Amino acid sequence: MTCTSNPPATNLARRKLLLGAGLSLLPGARAAYAQQGAPAAGPRKTIVVGGRRARVIDIHSHCYIPGSARMIAAADVAAQANPAENAPVARSLTIGDARIAQMDARGIDVGILSVNQFWWYAASSTDDAARFIRYQDEGLRAIVNRHPGRFHFLSSPALQHPALAAQQLEYAVKELGARGASVGGHVNGRVPSGPEFDVFWAKAQELDVPVFMHPGGAENMVRPGALDGRGDLVNVIGNPLETTMFATRLIFDGTLDRFPRLKLILAHGGGYLASYLTRTDVACAARANAKCENKRSPAEYFRDQLYVDSMVFSPEGLRHLVATCGADHVVYGSDMPYNWPDTADIVAAADFLPEQERRAILAGNLERMLRLPA
Repeated sequence: MTCTSNPPATNLARRKLLLGAGLSLLPGARAAYAQQGAPAAGPRKTIVVGGRRARVIDIHSHCYIPGSARMIAAADVAAQANPAENAPVARSLTIGDARIAQMDARGIDVGILSVNQFWWYAASSTDDAARFIRYQDEGLRAIVNRHPGRFHFLSSPALQHPALAAQQLEYAVKELGARGASVGGHVNGRVPSGPEFDVFWAKAQELDVPVFMHPGGAENMVRPGALDGRGDLVNVIGNPLETTMFATRLIFDGTLDRFPRLKLILAHGGGYLASYLTRTDVACAARANAKCENKRSPAEYFRDQLYVDSMVFSPEGLRHLVATCGADHVVYGSDMPYNWPDTADIVAAADFLPEQERRAILAGNLERMLRLPA
């Protein structure tokens, strides 16, 4: 079993086209992948904090299980996920020596694998969805077992069937060793904040496992083609926009209040929400038509239920995340194997934070949330 990763697509037609060609690489991303390549095997980088080695655990490590598309029979779904597994790009993203070398080059000790394309949300058959997630989760467990100590995984349940997704999460956690779940920012266009999704959130709370939310380019929010053109805006703007909408809806629709022990980790620094939180924080009082159902101010949820990864690429961005969310609610994320600047050195060198907080961001917070051995 190998493992590859797919970045988000803009709309269904584009997703089918790109996946049918091999992997859903957007035009602006192809050059980045070609430049990145796989690092040659060499000494393992050491991340140092306060003169001592620091452990690094990565919450944001993409993965794809080859052959999983065949587990879903529906033609309209399978057409979205038929990657050419022997394509050069797919081979370059395979879990194995190349990924281990990438991790070593960055000083990453442990990667938390998750599959974040979520094309299977289109599967209307519960039988198809059940077979697919079982195959995918067992493939992830096999990778973890093949590389002891280097990986753990999150299940990505079929959230379009909330009751089934709850069962899938329980099985993955109790029987396969999953450390939590991964979900998309929307389920076939709907943010999963309504009561029909409560059975899944209740299960995540009952199991006391975190849920990592990863966006797919805001295809549920913008008209087709709106983010086309230069700059890979589907990723650069679409991803943080979708994350912002997801977290805001779960706050304003009262989802987080219904499940006060639920823990969510938001990709890409929490999108725009953490950076413009004060506007959201006053919306319920300032806007007569807001009709908010949240019982607390939005900022308070970042102090207990909402977490963000460290993908903000600058010391000032990190300083702001910590000021907004608290150091105990920021976790390290690489977005591996995608070619984004790494943030481990930024965290390690952040002398505006005490050593203990830097170590917590790099590993300690995830050790606690995921119950990982130290």
